[in-house]
Amino acid sequence: MLLPYEWRMILTNLTVNGKSVSFNAEPNTPLLWVLRDELNMTGTKFGCGLAQCGACTVHVDGEPVRSCVTPASSVAGKKITTIEGLSAKGDHPLQKAWIIEQAPQCGYCQSGQIMQAAALLAKNKSPTRAQIVEHMAGNICRCGTYNQIIAAVERAAKTA
Repeated sequence: MLLPYEWRMILTNLTVNGKSVSFNAEPNTPLLWVLRDELNMTGTKFGCGLAQCGACTVHVDGEPVRSCVTPASSVAGKKITTIEGLSAKGDHPLQKAWIIEQAPQCGYCQSGQIMQAAALLAKNKSPTRAQIVEHMAGNICRCGTYNQIIAAVERAAKTA
């Protein structure tokens, strides 16, 4: 018999960046920690732990989600894409545009920003500036490079 404070480790199978992976974790372990600690994919960052900043954004079945509050067990059987899986060579139009527009300063939020932007461009190939601003509004950049981020999304939309 388990005591109320004891958790069972469960085997969970995920598809991350096109590859099947398995790991043992407590049922409520956030996807962020599975990606970083179990799968050694450190591109996804921990920011606030409250789904408020967007640094931990990944795609689950093409939709941007905050991995810091998403239990890994809840995404079993779904397709997860991290910044590492956006482009095998790191040459996704958004990644190139980020460099050209000099969007990153400290770089901490950038993987989450790029993943949020990628979800927008997957649905809307030619977003207006207003649509970009609205879609990106939930992602916080501590360095304040919002103008460069918007310019990078606009540039990527033209080249994608």
